[in-house]
Amino acid sequence: MDSVTEPADFAAVLTRLAAVGPFFTVAHGEEPPAPGFRPLTELYGAHLRPYVAEVGRRIGSGPGRVAASTAQFGIASRLWSLGLGCAALAGRVPDLDPDRVHWRLPAAGSLELWLPEPAGLPAEALGESVLGNLTRLDTALREAYGVSARVLRGNTASGLVGALRMLMDRVEGDTAVELAGALLAEDGALSGTGTFLHEPGLGVTFVRRSCCLYYKVPGGGLCGDCVLRTR
Repeated sequence: MDSVTEPADFAAVLTRLAAVGPFFTVAHGEEPPAPGFRPLTELYGAHLRPYVAEVGRRIGSGPGRVAASTAQFGIASRLWSLGLGCAALAGRVPDLDPDRVHWRLPAAGSLELWLPEPAGLPAEALGESVLGNLTRLDTALREAYGVSARVLRGNTASGLVGALRMLMDRVEGDTAVELAGALLAEDGALSGTGTFLHEPGLGVTFVRRSCCLYYKVPGGGLCGDCVLRTR
């Protein structure tokens, strides 16, 4: 993907986006905000099992499929928040190649991200930017934990709709709805993951066709868009 926005210009977009909320925040600039940041390619490789084990410890599920699904859901939600948020604010999306995005997991709190050289792509590249990143993560999780592609795709779609709902409350315009709707449409990259409806003036609804497995976490319950609710 060819970058079309200068890093300095796109850094300003990321600064504006951080005001939406913590999931929409990414550190950026030449120097990391703290020690310990590594490219996401390392998380998807040698650091995957320790990361999933830590997620499992925090949610009380142990280091198995439930933790792996939860870890993927969290990362997908963060990437969609950044990509869709930037598109809504500026009509551009970040280049979220896993070699460009850096991560670290603090002792307390959720995954932190850092973009050393932020650069923007056309809004139409949203799916390619985010899904290209997640393809590598999903492949690693399927091989290491046996999480089904159906579950992971459902997580990805649910994370997209979650980011969209947040943006609709805080950012004016229809760009985010149009992009998300195109990805979830019958001919979109996330087709078949669930039923998505948008009512202008009322909001969006989404019912996924899979379950993220979080109900297996002690006290977890069912998510609002879970297929098990409709059954």
